[in-house]
Amino acid sequence: MAVFSSTQSHQLFLNFRGEELRYSFVSHLIDALERNGINIFVDRYELRGKDLKNLFVRLQESKIALAIFSTRYAESPWCMDELVTMKKLADQGKLLVIPIFYNVEPEDIRKQTGEFGEKFWTLAKGSTGDEIKKWKEALECISDKMGLSLGGKSYEADFIKEIVKEVQRVIAAIGTEDEVNHFGGKNKKNRKCNFPRELTVFKRIKTKKIKF
Repeated sequence: MAVFSSTQSHQLFLNFRGEELRYSFVSHLIDALERNGINIFVDRYELRGKDLKNLFVRLQESKIALAIFSTRYAESPWCMDELVTMKKLADQGKLLVIPIFYNVEPEDIRKQTGEFGEKFWTLAKGSTGDEIKKWKEALECISDKMGLSLGGKSYEADFIKEIVKEVQRVIAAIGTEDEVNHFGGKNKKNRKCNFPRELTVFKRIKTKKIKF
């Protein structure tokens, strides 16, 4: 399941497990983003009957993506394939990905352990070796980036505010970076997972649990 901003600068792409989060956390997040001037295009507005590959086109048009990891995330091969594309674009310097850990531990995502790991390996049983390899690489890469984590005793409302705040900061930072590139700066290409984080604004945001 994915959500995108409407066609405009700094499109925002949300990658998440729809059956688990569509009518709860993600619906509240979308509302908060819209109220703060970040327009979101939900894929239910896509024309019925269109090829699902159209969603990947939307991803390629985006500059920012939120990968919202949750317990049931790895049930969906679609989520996993989206993540592989996100990693590819991030490696090329074309997409900035922010991992959001929704009641899951980053380590379980990286190592495919815990309840998340159980879902992943169940999916893997019916998948090819090449698919599993790409999925594992994408999980390890994206989950190792700077991000935000919601703990079991945290308030979702405050967590959503934190996410919106960081998206706004990234949009502003990308705008500044685009201006520098336009006036003679160098574009960042081939950013691999083991390279420094894409924007300095995220250097201070270690994966952290929001507690109040």
